[in-house]
Amino acid sequence: MGKIKIEGYFCERCNHKWIPRGNEEPRVCPKCKSPYWNRPKKNKIKKFEKKK
Repeated sequence: MGKIKIEGYFCERCNHKWIPRGNEEPRVCPKCKSPYWNRPKKNKIKKFEKKK
């Protein structure tokens, strides 16, 4: 039995993987509906040092 590779997409926001129906790049992630599925989240958590 032979092996094949199927190309798909990966959401950087919710880690969902999917295979598109058409040849066009998707506008949103089908799971979380984010239009920024191909951009990683920015960390807005800032760590403050305690003063002694």
